[in-house]
Amino acid sequence: MASAEAMRLFVKILEEEDPAWYSRVPEFVIEPVVDVELSNPKPESVTPNGNYFPEPKTISMENGIMLETQDKDVVSEGLGSIGVYDQWVAPSISGQRPKARYEHGAVTDQDKMYIFGGNHNGRYLSDLQALDLRSLTWSKVEVKAGTESLESSSPALLAPCAGHSLIAWENKLLSVAGHTKDPSETVTVKSFDLETSTWSTLRTYGQAPVSRGGQSVTLVGTILVMFGGEDAKRSLLNDLHILDLETMTWDDIDAVGVSPSPRSDHAAAVHAQRYLLIFGGGSHATCFNDLHVLDLQTMEWSRPIQQGDIPTPRAGHAGVTVGENWFLAGGGDNKSVLPDNTLTLLVFMAGVSETVVLNMSTLVWSVVTTVQGRVPLASEGLSLVVSSYNGEDILVSFGGYNGRYSNEVNILKPSNKSTLQSNMVERPLSDSVAAMHNATNATRDVESEFEAGQEGKVREILMDNIDPEPMNTKNEESTERIIASLKSEKEDLEAVLTKEQLQSLQLKRELADANTRNTDLTKASTLTLLLYLLTKYELQSVRSQLASEQSRCFKLEVDVAELRQKLQTMETLQKELELLQRQKAASEQAALNAKQRQSSGGVWGWLAGSPPNQMDSDA
Repeated sequence: MASAEAMRLFVKILEEEDPAWYSRVPEFVIEPVVDVELSNPKPESVTPNGNYFPEPKTISMENGIMLETQDKDVVSEGLGSIGVYDQWVAPSISGQRPKARYEHGAVTDQDKMYIFGGNHNGRYLSDLQALDLRSLTWSKVEVKAGTESLESSSPALLAPCAGHSLIAWENKLLSVAGHTKDPSETVTVKSFDLETSTWSTLRTYGQAPVSRGGQSVTLVGTILVMFGGEDAKRSLLNDLHILDLETMTWDDIDAVGVSPSPRSDHAAAVHAQRYLLIFGGGSHATCFNDLHVLDLQTMEWSRPIQQGDIPTPRAGHAGVTVGENWFLAGGGDNKSVLPDNTLTLLVFMAGVSETVVLNMSTLVWSVVTTVQGRVPLASEGLSLVVSSYNGEDILVSFGGYNGRYSNEVNILKPSNKSTLQSNMVERPLSDSVAAMHNATNATRDVESEFEAGQEGKVREILMDNIDPEPMNTKNEESTERIIASLKSEKEDLEAVLTKEQLQSLQLKRELADANTRNTDLTKASTLTLLLYLLTKYELQSVRSQLASEQSRCFKLEVDVAELRQKLQTMETLQKELELLQRQKAASEQAALNAKQRQSSGGVWGWLAGSPPNQMDSDA
């Protein structure tokens, strides 16, 4: 096992056995850089009308030291208090703060950010908290006892979980997958009804995926696309599944192309309701910074070329989309940070300090801002959501873990510069992504590009050869020669253009012929396939009939054997009957003879003078 992974498990076990160990570690030992402790907000300020409002703090850098700036004039506007762009701001929050955590689920719905579950000191959580993004006030959502319904199989309270995905769907919050103390065999989908404040477990159909945590779940229209994660046996996954929310049916997708390697704690986003982007994530020993794209129409994986300030490898980061821009914050980079001046064995994972943005149309990365020190923004397992205020998008982060658990809220207002510009000139889309958009217009684009190039060449020749100063009579002949030369070059260019057009026409014809041949071949192959299937079907039918006849023949043979046995039995019985008949005839004959003798003796006795009665008694 890698040393970093071993130390991560060591810290986790230590937290489970002694949750208070961190409080006994001196701050100067485990923090080699100076940073601002964001968990202790400054006192609240009082406005002229006597109301109390929190003072926001803007995170900025000066000589590597974290500073705080205040803006008391716009505090009462909630999200409107964010007056700076492209900087993370940690405003003071009212209400009871949730317990610090990471690997929780977060989502926005109707000006509220909901967080559910998570991990704190190795213990899974099951509470549901809400942050009003207008008043910046925390409140705990009270869950009511559920009732049975057609769509739910168990309205009981949820088991604590972490590493799950939280999705807003209609008037519900869907919690998909996640690690639990007693995991089930397959992924479960739980629903929280915002109107009735009840949890329920939804019935799903089809083959549900194996249970897991650290996966990505992305809402695309009316389906959920789930990729990767880590199962209960700590095996990394790279399988792809789709859940249709209208039919609640799972479908296992076997996409073509080279899929991302098994991983968990990655980020996923959807672009143009067609392309699923997967970035980063980690295995047990390393982190990734590769970008993969899945075409949801063709179900084909590709790995396009990234441009700009490509992010470093990371896992446990959070992402959110604003238009065609994908913002990523936080994460761990699998680099250990050893405390200075100590012999302790405690090693903390270094959090990623850059907040980056990817233009999903051009695949160009740029850095929005960078934080310093071990602050909540440089954490793994944090959440990132987007909200809107006065027509402007606002990014909201919560929680995370970088050696300490966080329950801080940070807000960033992206500017047009951060979302539309990069540190380099944007180049065209990479071949793999451009092909998705421009395959049908390839020939037409080549022709228009060629014509534009020729016109540009003519204009270039004119600009190079025409004297900017007024012409006089002396250089008229030179001008005429230049014009004649230009005409000659124009004719040559026209001839070249005509030749290229003829070649293009010939290529179109060849392409049409190739398409025709391809169509014929397709038809022939289809016909061959049909003949093969028919032959195979007939063969199977004949085989089935033959098997049936063989079975029937075997049955007839058994019947014949039984009849033969019965016939033999009947012959034996016939012989016995004849024997009995002979015996009976013999017995009857003997009886007749005896009777005759008896009757003969009686006559002679009568003649001798003996009475019949006496003779009978004597006899």
